[in-house]
Amino acid sequence: MHLREAVSDGFPMLREAAGHLLEAGGKRLRPLLVLLGAEFGDPGAPSVIPAAASVELVHAASLYHDDVMDEAPLRHGVPSAHVKWDTKVAILVGDYLFARAAGLELPEQARVEQARCVAHLVAGQVRESAGPAPGDDRLDHYLQVLQEKSAALIRFSARLGGLCAGAPPHVTAALAEYGELLGMAFQLSDDLIDVLSEPDESGKGAGTDLRAGVLTLPALHALALESGRLAELLALGPLTDPSLHAEALTLLRGSPAMLTARAEVERYAAEAAAVARALPANPARDVLLALSRQVVHRTI
Repeated sequence: MHLREAVSDGFPMLREAAGHLLEAGGKRLRPLLVLLGAEFGDPGAPSVIPAAASVELVHAASLYHDDVMDEAPLRHGVPSAHVKWDTKVAILVGDYLFARAAGLELPEQARVEQARCVAHLVAGQVRESAGPAPGDDRLDHYLQVLQEKSAALIRFSARLGGLCAGAPPHVTAALAEYGELLGMAFQLSDDLIDVLSEPDESGKGAGTDLRAGVLTLPALHALALESGRLAELLALGPLTDPSLHAEALTLLRGSPAMLTARAEVERYAAEAAAVARALPANPARDVLLALSRQVVHRTI
């Protein structure tokens, strides 16, 4: 209800464009984490549901912008907003969703942390666009991008639930740590899925990152491990030529780099599970543990 109400204002085109990705679905992981975090306090607190809606609006806003940056043709199995309308509309609608998220009724501390979280998302996108500085380790740079661009919102979501529900400070701190670790595992597992899945499984199209010239975890490990044809292809930048893209995708799928990348996903997920186990015992903790396992299984 809160999501529908948040995009119900304005004229028809704005309503349609703002609701485009929200209606398409998605995993709703971030609002789920808000609700789970709230179980460590008073889950009936009045700001919990608006908080869950706000993080999904922020997430949707970031996807509109990400798809423009990455030139991704699909999102959640439907044409991206910049494809369905145009780039200007997609950017402006993303801005609109950020504003709608900021307008929901949240405690003052939550509002401050939400603004800080959005700043991290933008910083991560800019850092990704700028690329690593001369002498920087490319993998370290990439992980820092993910920490800002992706894990920050998942960290905030888990913490926000506890914050709105009045959970003790040490619990909200643990929820934040869990969220960041889960967020890193989740995004890195997306890197594997982008390489391994078929278009109808990911909703985006296989090898989107290769096509855009974005070196994600498997490609970065491949560059460190290999010096043959795959390394040559990855060094070309955006692989928009269909034959070169297909060749690189096939070689990357068979590379030992995939095993190295999977081990990194498993490490982050195991660390997230360890943090969750230290939380007070309740059904929400069991779900947090299950999520840390699922983030690994989704890449198998």
